[in-house]
Amino acid sequence: MSSIRLEKMGSLIKREMSTVFQQNMHTHFEGLMITVTNVRVAPDLSVAKIYLSFFPTEKKEHGMALVTEKNSVLRRMLGEAVGKQLRKIPSLSFYIDDSLDYFEEIDRLLKKK
Repeated sequence: MSSIRLEKMGSLIKREMSTVFQQNMHTHFEGLMITVTNVRVAPDLSVAKIYLSFFPTEKKEHGMALVTEKNSVLRRMLGEAVGKQLRKIPSLSFYIDDSLDYFEEIDRLLKKK
């Protein structure tokens, strides 16, 4: 499948999952602010790898546990949001995006010198 199509699907899933997390922050995720930083879709559209950033960052493991626990609920909410645009809703795999932590560490090291 063309990479343009995969990018469009990834961007659609990113936008809708961001909305799902924003609307359900207090009811399902104990007030954690969850940001979708990147979405990578498999070429056959069967799996979407979703990279998440959490605030406060100290609770990212707890937040990841909550997201993993609610995986089926999140997939259903995504299906309701994009059901007319996708034939099959991909299974969701969630990962912690630690690139911000990496950049902060580099910034801290550069300020020391």
